[in-house]
Amino acid sequence: MAKKVIKIPARVNKFTATPIGTTKKRRVAAYARVSTDHEEQLNSYEAQVDYYTNYIKNREDWEFVSVYADEGITGTSIKKRAGFSKMVDDALAGHIDLIVTKSVSRFARNTVDSLTTIRKLKESGVEVYFEEQNIYTFDSSGELLITIMSSLAQEEARSISENTTWGQRKRFADGKVMVPFGRFLGYERGENGELVVNEEQAEVVRRMYGLLLQGRSPYSIAKQLTAEGVPTPGGKTNWCSATVRSILTNEKYKGDALFLEPHLNAKFLQMAHRL
Repeated sequence: MAKKVIKIPARVNKFTATPIGTTKKRRVAAYARVSTDHEEQLNSYEAQVDYYTNYIKNREDWEFVSVYADEGITGTSIKKRAGFSKMVDDALAGHIDLIVTKSVSRFARNTVDSLTTIRKLKESGVEVYFEEQNIYTFDSSGELLITIMSSLAQEEARSISENTTWGQRKRFADGKVMVPFGRFLGYERGENGELVVNEEQAEVVRRMYGLLLQGRSPYSIAKQLTAEGVPTPGGKTNWCSATVRSILTNEKYKGDALFLEPHLNAKFLQMAHRL
C-alpha cells in the first residue's frame, strides 16, 4: 500500500513575505550625517560614507544599494534632510530591505521623528540596524530601546543648544562680540581680539553709506563699486546687491551688536532683505 505524502510549504517570513530558508540577498543602504560644516566634521562625513560602502559590499548576503547622506545638517528635525527623505522614499517604494546607520542620534535626535519613521519603515518590511547600540528594529525589544535612546539623544541636543545660547549671552553681557574678521569689511582683529578699524576698507564703507543717503539703491551701489574694481569683503571684484545690503543693515558699523534668540533670526533676516 502506497504511503500518503503530505507536502508542507516553507514558512513565510512575516515581514518580507519570502520563504524561510531561501538565500535571497537583502538590499542594504546606509545613512550618514554630520551636523556642522566644519572641516573636521566633513572629514568624518567622508569617512562614514567610505566605511559603510565597504561595510555593505563586503557582506556576501547583502546587496549594496547606496549610502544616503546629509552634511552640515542638524539631526533635531528630518524636514530639511534631503538625503534622509530620499532614503525613506526609496525604502517605502520597495528598493531597500535594510538600512544601516551608526547610531540612534545619527538617525534622528527627535523621538517623535525617529519612532514615526521607524514604524512607517517597519510596516513596509524595511528594517533599520543601529550599529553602535546593536539594535535591529525587527527585534521584539527594538522599539523600546530606540525610544529610550532617542529620548536621551533629544535631551542631549536640547542641553547643547541651551549651553551654546548661554555662552553667547554671557559674551554679549561681557561686551565681547564675535565677528567673521576675514569677511568683515572695514575692520581687522586686534591683539586681544578686539575690533580695529582698517582705514582703507573703512573709506569704502563710508562711501556706501554716503551713496545710500543720496538715494542710491543697493543694486546701484554694487554696480558702481564693481565698475571701479573695489574689492568685496571676500576679495572679489564683482559686487552684488545682497552684499551691499548686508553691510548697510549691519548694526556693528554704528557701534552696536544685536543678539537675537535663534527662533527670531529668520524673521529678522527677512525684514533686513526688504530694506
